[in-house]
Amino acid sequence: MTLQDIPALNAALNACSTVLMTAGFVFVRRARRESDLDRRTGLIRRHRLCMLSAGAVSALFLIGYVGHKILVRGVHTPFGGEGAIRTIYFMMLLTHIVLAMAIAFLVPRTFALALKGNIERHRAWARWTFPIWYYVSITGVLVYFFLYQWWPAAR
Repeated sequence: MTLQDIPALNAALNACSTVLMTAGFVFVRRARRESDLDRRTGLIRRHRLCMLSAGAVSALFLIGYVGHKILVRGVHTPFGGEGAIRTIYFMMLLTHIVLAMAIAFLVPRTFALALKGNIERHRAWARWTFPIWYYVSITGVLVYFFLYQWWPAAR
């Protein structure tokens, strides 16, 4: 593996996190409709496993992202697109960055509420945390494709 492989690995980690969050969301929605207590408990267990796994994968992404930026001695990767796509990219990047900073607080707080058994507060926080985290995860993958696959800057 080389330094040039790290952005693709980070995008794969973000994509994996998105899949785990999606599965976790599906499990908790199914659990809320389930009348059988044993099935409901199993679905909640799967929800918890998926969401904690998504959190772990996201943490690995963050380590890889920061590590890559330190190793290449800079945080700026130039964008090669021009015109309207440039504006679209930078608007997406701006919202991604701002919301990613919020996620650094929201996800651990939402997890802590669930792990403490404060399910009502967990649900209230998750109603905000989940869509923001989901957006950040998806746009993280898109940023990779915009920068490295679809519109890379001339090297």
